[in-house]
Amino acid sequence: MVSLRVRLKVRDYDMWREAFGKDAAGRQASGATGYRIFRGQEDPNRVELDLDFPTSTEAEKFLEVMRRDVWPDPDKSPAKLGAPETSILDVVETHAY
Repeated sequence: MVSLRVRLKVRDYDMWREAFGKDAAGRQASGATGYRIFRGQEDPNRVELDLDFPTSTEAEKFLEVMRRDVWPDPDKSPAKLGAPETSILDVVETHAY
């Protein structure tokens, strides 16, 4: 499994969350198996998001859709400030208590 990590600043978290809920890029149809959303405690307009995919190929294809079709479109990304930072990470170990 891999995770696509997205770090971004938003002007309004609730506006961003509403747009995220509309799923303009089709997360599940693109192979995503789940996600986690994080907000900064000191800066609630700093958002980090991990999207899980079975393979890096699926994560890379989804990231390309985001870069090409979603992030440049103010209707699909109304709250995003600047360019998101991204990385694709191999999940090497997980553990829950």
